[in-house]
Amino acid sequence: MSTPDVSVIVAVYNTMPYLTTCLDSLVAQTIGLDRLEVVAVDDGSTDGSGAELDRYAERYPDTVRVLHQANSGGPAAPSNLALDHARGRYVFFIGSDDHLGPEALERLVAAADRWDSDVVLGRMVGTNKRYVHQAVYASTEERLDLFDSPLPWSLSNTKLFRRALVERHGLRFRTDMPMGSDQPFTLEACFRARKISVLADYEYYYAVKRDNAQNITYASRFEERLRCAEELIGFVAGLIEPGPRRDAVLLRHFSWEVAKLLAPPFLDLSPDVQQHVHDRIRKLAEAYLTEGVLARMATDLRVRLAVARDGDLAQLRELIGQQADRWLPEVTVADGRWYAHHVGFRDPAFGYADDWYDVTDRAAEVLAKLTATRLAWGRDAAGARALVVTARSPFAVLSELAAHGLRVSLGEMVGVTSVAPDGTGTVVRTDFAVDRLLAVVAPNGERRVARVEVTAMDGTGSAPMRTDRRVGAPRLLVRRGVRVHLVTPSTNHKGQVIVAITPVTPRRVLARLRRIWPSGGK
Repeated sequence: MSTPDVSVIVAVYNTMPYLTTCLDSLVAQTIGLDRLEVVAVDDGSTDGSGAELDRYAERYPDTVRVLHQANSGGPAAPSNLALDHARGRYVFFIGSDDHLGPEALERLVAAADRWDSDVVLGRMVGTNKRYVHQAVYASTEERLDLFDSPLPWSLSNTKLFRRALVERHGLRFRTDMPMGSDQPFTLEACFRARKISVLADYEYYYAVKRDNAQNITYASRFEERLRCAEELIGFVAGLIEPGPRRDAVLLRHFSWEVAKLLAPPFLDLSPDVQQHVHDRIRKLAEAYLTEGVLARMATDLRVRLAVARDGDLAQLRELIGQQADRWLPEVTVADGRWYAHHVGFRDPAFGYADDWYDVTDRAAEVLAKLTATRLAWGRDAAGARALVVTARSPFAVLSELAAHGLRVSLGEMVGVTSVAPDGTGTVVRTDFAVDRLLAVVAPNGERRVARVEVTAMDGTGSAPMRTDRRVGAPRLLVRRGVRVHLVTPSTNHKGQVIVAITPVTPRRVLARLRRIWPSGGK
């Protein structure tokens, strides 16, 4: 029996009907059935996946091999079993709910042979809104450096590996990790590889988000995710010597696996669980969160993880809340830069640099978030009837931008805006003259959302104007020429300020009368 060029390994547990699409994409590969073998392991499926695998094995007996085992609780054990039976020069791993582009394996194997590569990545895309980090697929590269590229952000096993490399180093999946068991495998394979390549010229792999993927709650998997982070960081520390190379990989794990544990849902955990999680994360950070890792980290994550390492639970909770708030806390403006007063800012107990708190690039975005406080009918500066929208910002600096950098609009119409500091922030008044508001209206009427645009600090921010309570003005019947419209200022279910403009026609009037007096007033 000839040696196949590539063995595709499929660990399967209850993935119907996605499994059928996966298998169809494999047997249709342009590399040809004679150069391909599929080794699939049914990990105790109960939804018919095992029978579907057997159907393909019967139809393609020289290509598809199926092994059945009792459920192991994760993809590691079935993947290891499949590796034990693989015969190909290369192995490729695919999730049983994912699928490949028709030319994927032919292109991957050709590249590995042409460049003598031990690991080859093919461009991976998400479907059904599944997120796939794309930085590593920016361009085709014959040689990719694990420590000087975005590769640490793409450590799933969905790659082509030279099987001789896998067997030479005894690489297998961690059966003690219910989550993330493929990352140590992939990381060590890339660490041991003589050459890693990436192909960005084709959509090789389609990662599918299952319709029920969002049903797993955050809290129910929290402990699992925390242990995964601990295991991954411990594995990296054992594999790579301290220094810049280790920091390059740990940057990913602290920025992704660890930082996501300190996202706003952390605040919903009970205080004792929060303390337990904080203690374990602080232990990780004290051991491995080096200055080299912090220096390369996004500023908001840098502060969050440093406070987790250096602060107490109350300070960590306060910071997570501050970072989640749509408003910035108090800011200091110095030399044209904005610095947020988040936990640790200019606090000698922490000793962090000011630039950790630099939010200048967010200034325009934050300033654009006005809170409407009142909608009313009044008169503009010229004495014309106008809709008056009053809003507020907690930032006094906004009053300096009124002349050139602040615009409030309803659809295409930009209002006339004036501002006034009120001691703790800025009050913004915008007048929308009714005649101009009705100058162009769609035949069936329309709803216009109030939007705020701010230009500041060399940036532009835009946001719908919102309210933190229900506001509105009385409906107003307005005639403009021969047309009559009903204008209704209010807020929608998202808390956004809207103005509904409805043409008044005999048909609409009759329809409303029928709703009021369904029996004709008798």
